[in-house]
Amino acid sequence: MSDVILFLQSEIGSETRTRFIYDSVKECMEGICKIYEAHLMQLNPNVQIPTFKMTQLFEFIDHLPDIKCFVFQRNTKTYASFNKNWIKEKIHEVLKCQATQRQLPNMN
Repeated sequence: MSDVILFLQSEIGSETRTRFIYDSVKECMEGICKIYEAHLMQLNPNVQIPTFKMTQLFEFIDHLPDIKCFVFQRNTKTYASFNKNWIKEKIHEVLKCQATQRQLPNMN
C-alpha cells in the first residue's frame, strides 16, 4: 500500500488532473520540487539545471488550481487529506534538512 498519493491539477480542466504515488512524505515533497523544476525547464528550455527560491516554488503551488496529499495513517488504515499550506510546510522541512546536510562536513 502506498504511503502518499499526490493529486495535482496544473490548469483548470479535468484533463490536467494527475496522480502520483510515493513511498513517503519526503519523497513526495521532493517529487513536487521535481515537478516545479520540469515546469521551469519548459519555460526556459536553454537552462539545463534550473535554480529557484522557495518563495517561487510556493507561488507555483499557490497558483495551482488544486494540489492535495493523501497520507496513509497506519493506526486507522485510512488516508488523511492535506492541503497546500501543509504541503508548503513539509517542503520547507525537507529543503531545510537537505541544506543542513550539505553544510555538514564529511566525517569520513
